[in-house]
Amino acid sequence: MTQSPSRTRADVAARLPDDTARAWFDEALADAACAAKAPPAASSPYLAHSWELRFAAAGRHCGHDNADAVRTLLLIEARADLATLTRLYQHGSADERRAVLRALPALVEGPHAVHLVEDALRTNDTRLVSAAVGPYAARHLDAHAWRHAVLKCLFTGVPLDAVASLEQRAAGDGELARMLGDYAAERTAAGRDVPHDLGRVLTLTGGKPKEL
Repeated sequence: MTQSPSRTRADVAARLPDDTARAWFDEALADAACAAKAPPAASSPYLAHSWELRFAAAGRHCGHDNADAVRTLLLIEARADLATLTRLYQHGSADERRAVLRALPALVEGPHAVHLVEDALRTNDTRLVSAAVGPYAARHLDAHAWRHAVLKCLFTGVPLDAVASLEQRAAGDGELARMLGDYAAERTAAGRDVPHDLGRVLTLTGGKPKEL
């Protein structure tokens, strides 16, 4: 659970548009760090910590392009527990949900947050699907759910480069090969193009591509 966020604090600060945004960012992280040190009794499901309010406002203060990384760092700095992650995900915008998904590998030990990944995979929001198939899903989705996550990427057009540990999990997976073959056959029969990524992952499974 020591995995670092994809962008460090220094990297994010360097990308912020001005000193005002950097000051806001520093204050937000300080609020999150204070929350992490607060005793459990100080937490209330009815009263949001100030860092949670900043979590929602990150795009307005740091710019849309930086908000994802800022939110992810806030979650990690606050050591957000599963209850907090679930609440922020359930009540958040799509952008806020994406940050929660990205923070899971650093904050949740074990499969306890799989329900959040599964919820994201039920959507057709490509940003959520892409975030859902990261390292946490690679470690904790069972084989059936992971195979369907790969197909979801193909269906929604999410590049399979987004799927963490694709090579390792797909290797020798005969059931995934069968599912990919069926999907390709359905697309071909309907006169639709077969995603170019499909042949790549089929090769990883050890399956033999037909006429894709």
